[in-house]
Amino acid sequence: MSWPASVDLLAPLAPWFDRVRRDLPWRATDLDAPHPDPYAVLVSELMLQQTQVATVVPYFTRWLDEFPDPRTLAEADDDSVHKVWEGLGYYRRARFLKAAAGYVAAEGWPGDLEGLAGLPGLGPYTAAAVGAIAFQWPTPALDGNAFRVLARLLVIEGDPRARAMDLRTWLAPALESHGPSRMTQALMELGATVCIPSPTCGVCPLSNRCGAYLESRIGDIPPVVKRTRPKASQLWLVSFEAEGHVLLQTPTARGLLAGLWCWPTFDAATHHPQPTAPGPHSITGWPGWIQVYTHRREAVSPLHIHLKSRFIPADGLRWAPRENLVDLPLGRRDQRLRDLLGTPGQTPLEAPDPVTLIRSLSER
Repeated sequence: MSWPASVDLLAPLAPWFDRVRRDLPWRATDLDAPHPDPYAVLVSELMLQQTQVATVVPYFTRWLDEFPDPRTLAEADDDSVHKVWEGLGYYRRARFLKAAAGYVAAEGWPGDLEGLAGLPGLGPYTAAAVGAIAFQWPTPALDGNAFRVLARLLVIEGDPRARAMDLRTWLAPALESHGPSRMTQALMELGATVCIPSPTCGVCPLSNRCGAYLESRIGDIPPVVKRTRPKASQLWLVSFEAEGHVLLQTPTARGLLAGLWCWPTFDAATHHPQPTAPGPHSITGWPGWIQVYTHRREAVSPLHIHLKSRFIPADGLRWAPRENLVDLPLGRRDQRLRDLLGTPGQTPLEAPDPVTLIRSLSER
């Protein structure tokens, strides 16, 4: 490892950050002291996993209003927790956060990095970030932004994540010298606002010492990672209503939508549309949309089927009073149909046969 000393190479980063840092609700005013509320740091870091700062800010504020400390969160019921998180996505983070809060409320904060990394949902990066920002430990935190900054700065060929251990060792002295919280957040800020995939090198405080910039290699360092194409599917998203109740799938413990209530879905490949005919039910439809997840892409067709009476559904499905919908945590896709129920729709020219759908729900 023949890289220049991190203490010297990163020296301009600390004063730059003091000048330009964004005013974020979880940031302490004094970056030279331990954070006055480590719980706020924990909440922000879990929320910021795979989510942009602008999206997180209102959720963070609302979360701290509802659950101001670890004990309040630990004692909250799951539906309340998921409801406050509703719309932020990756809901297992909310469950991890509640579990971590339970540990902290009962045992206090861990005293070292290993203890933090053992809390649910933290992992090496988040534990290191919380350690540096909340407790002023010189624990280097490397996320995607930091890897990109350091790969360009040090001209690291290939995937910089393969050099994670070396980079942490190299970075630690800079944290000790310039301050763990300040330097950690400065590196995050640079990667989020300046050294982005298409960077603005003219305003970068490190451009005159950045290897990739000086060698005109910004475009190929780090290399672009090819993503797997999401699996495509088509589905009917259906709200059944009868006697003032709507049919919902109860929350599951695992999976992408764990902890959330969901509308019943049907594979469009096996539930073909047919001309809509008069019957003992009414069908309303709205224009569909594409719902994109990390590994799949759904073409969603929303329907509302109003029945005269409720039927007995299979296990995992429950009739809930329609008036309670506003209090139940739903994912983005299911929120969208919930909101459509309050808007006028149209009787679709074609729709799957309600009798067939009901039969499948009774047999699941």
